[in-house]
This record gives sequence, structure tokens and C-alpha cells, in this order.
Amino acid sequence: MTLLLPVRASSPPNSVPTRVAPVALSTPAVIVGADADALGIARSLGRAGVPLIVADSDARRPAMHSRYARPLVISAMSGPGLIDSLLALRTRLDERPVLFVTTDLQVRTVSNYRERLTGAFHMRLPDDDCVCQLLDKRGFQQLAERHGFPVPRSITVREEKDFVKFAGLQFPAVIKPPNKEYFNAPRALTVSSREQAEAMCRAILPEVPELILQEWIEGSESDIYFCLQYRGESGVTVSSFTGRKLRCWPPQTGSTASCIAAPEMEDELERRTKAFFDKTGFVGMCSMEYKQDQRSGKLFMIEPTVGRTDWQEEVASINGVNIPLAAYRYELGLPQSPSSRPCGSLVWTYPPSYWRSTLVSFHDRRPAGARVKSACWCFDDPVPLAFFVWEWIRKLWSPARWCEVIFARAKRALHQYRGLSQPHLGGRRSGTVRSANSLHLIQPRGSRQGEKDP
Repeated sequence: MTLLLPVRASSPPNSVPTRVAPVALSTPAVIVGADADALGIARSLGRAGVPLIVADSDARRPAMHSRYARPLVISAMSGPGLIDSLLALRTRLDERPVLFVTTDLQVRTVSNYRERLTGAFHMRLPDDDCVCQLLDKRGFQQLAERHGFPVPRSITVREEKDFVKFAGLQFPAVIKPPNKEYFNAPRALTVSSREQAEAMCRAILPEVPELILQEWIEGSESDIYFCLQYRGESGVTVSSFTGRKLRCWPPQTGSTASCIAAPEMEDELERRTKAFFDKTGFVGMCSMEYKQDQRSGKLFMIEPTVGRTDWQEEVASINGVNIPLAAYRYELGLPQSPSSRPCGSLVWTYPPSYWRSTLVSFHDRRPAGARVKSACWCFDDPVPLAFFVWEWIRKLWSPARWCEVIFARAKRALHQYRGLSQPHLGGRRSGTVRSANSLHLIQPRGSRQGEKDP
């Protein structure tokens, strides 16, 4: 392993700052992963003076080159190899660091090996059963239904005899894997009829053991909301932020391409999110995604993110709610620094996904006059952009990328031609059926197993 640590001044004896004071923060934070989300965490913490280490198995990842962090090349991004690398790192540090992870596989790994890590790192998770249940879409569905939270109806599909259950659902619907560890399954596919659902499931089931078929909630990408939180001891809300998506990639069902604060929904969604995680006993980093039905106005819970930061976590920081810093200070017993929200919301954008989404829909959903903050570029931390550009060039020559865009545009055109729904819904009621082979071609995936690739 290669490690470079910054030299920091120690805190004065028996003094605790009431505001963020860079010279007084000597305890390091360790971020596992070095994609755009990790870069956002690094900038959120680094600007407050937190000593940072970004750990990844690939030294070329963008966040490894942030001016706010020191890079650590590790042997594995999940499993026992990750735990061994983290414990080896701990032996080289004077203080017990705060741990941040960025993927579900890392959450599962940390939860499984918590007994080895608890004394070495500051980390907060509920019991392993709670973590595993919330990482699984079936477990989340059961919890939400048991406690009376609104979720779209869904069924689990394991074999063809389960197709008879399709009669109990309304179409269109969406097919997705039960968790993000099924790498051979597409992230989400929409179907407009029972016949299409059966055809798609037949094509995918030979490659994955089970699928989820869930009713589609009508609405555009800007009808998708999220509430990001950090929950401390006994479920106390340490920090919370509510936002709204503007664009996704792939359209409607993919990762966030751009988003903004949603103060108009803040009270309602913070209340609902807290109520859900109170019922489940969850503590630590978490979020909940919602979608508002365009026809009825009803809000449905779509899926939680637990144990890790969200892909668009930085949108909270740039809008004055620094959740990673709040978590860091809470775990070290430091007082929270006062938040200061900017005049007018800032739009967080991940350029590769944003520009791909414009090839499908040119409609600009950003509020007039809104300022835009790129996840990749920052004046005070410019070097990571060069590594983002290198990744974009490499992916630009990938035939799968172009097939992805062509398919999305063709599906939208077919959707509008058939008149199956309104144009602004993004053509999600497509009648196109893909074979198992084409799923591999179109499915956007990272270069490493378990890597996010929005």
C-alpha cells in the first residue's frame, strides 16, 4: 500500500472549537472509493480542515487526485481484502479515523466484519439483520408494508410459475434486481404489458436467480425526491437535507444526473424519512428516495440507501447542509458547526450523465437563473477533472455507450409514435423487448465489479 498523510497541527489541550476550525481537526477521515460521490465527500470535509485519506484499488480514479486528500491504493474494494487493507492502514495512524463508504458492497462488507473494525474506526451501523434487510428491495418492501408506508406494489419472480402473479399488478411496471449485487441484471427495465413482462423475465432469469416486478409510478424525473440524513444514537437526526432530481441517466430509472434543493418538500419528507428509519431502528448514514404520482399527487417510497453516502450527497453540502462533516463531528463528540444556506439553490450536475440525458430529452428542467455546480470541476480542486476526462474518452469509444444512447432515443421515438403516454414522461412505456444478449450490450456498468456507473 502507498500512503501519504498530511501534517496537521494538534488540538490545544482541553479545547473544543465551537465553529469549524481547520487547525483543530487532527482526526483523519477515510473514504473508500474514489468516484464523483467520494470526491464530493472529500471536498465537503477537506474544506473544513479534516485530514483525509481516499482509498481505492485504482490509482487513476478522480478522487485519488483531490488536493484535499491523500491517496491510498488498496488491494480490494470489498470483502476480506478491504478489511485487511483498512486494518493495515489503521496501524499507521495515530488516531482512530472516521470511516465513510460509498457502495452497497462496502456497506455489506463493513457490516459483516464489524467486530474487527469497531475498535479501529469510528463507524455507526445498526445490527447486521437490519442492514441486510434494507439493502434488499424485498426486505425494504416488507418493512414498508408492515409499518404502513406507501410503496408501489411489487412481486418477486424466480421462475415462470410466478408469472401468474402478474395478474395482480397494474401496468406499466418496472423490472429490477432485488439488490445491486446482481451484476448481470439490468438496473431497471420498464414494460407496458403483462406479455412484455413475461418475455423480459424469460430473457433475464437464466442469468440471475430472481427479479422484482414493481408497478410504475407515473411522473417525470423532476417528480423524484430524496431525503439525505445522518442519524445518531437512538435515531436522533444529526443532519438532514431534502432535494429533487432534475435529470437521470438512464432516463427515469437511472442515477442522478442533476438535482437541486427542494425546500417546499423539506418538512414532509424529513418527517416521513425519520418515521421510517425510526421504525426500522436504523442509525448512521442513510437516505430515502420518493416519487410523486403525477395523477394523484401521492408520494411513494421507492428505495432507501443505507450505511453509505448517496451518489448526489454533495448537493446538500453546496446548499449549506454538510452531512459528511456533521457525521464526522458527531462521531468525535464535537459541537456541530452552524449551517449557512446560500441565497438561491445551487444545481448539482454530473456532466457525463447530464449530457447523455440531453440526447434523449432536450427540455431543460433547471429553474430559471439557477447556478450550476459540477461534480467534476472545481476552481479550488482542478486536478480530478483531468482524470474524469480520461475516463470519458475511454468510455466514448465503447460501443455499448453508443448503443445505450441509440436505444434510448429509439425507445422514446417509438413511445411517442404509439402515443402510449405524454411526451414529458420520457417514453417509459416502451413496447420494446430486449433479448438476454442485448441486455449485456446496453447495460451501463463500471470497469470493476460493484462499481457505480451512473
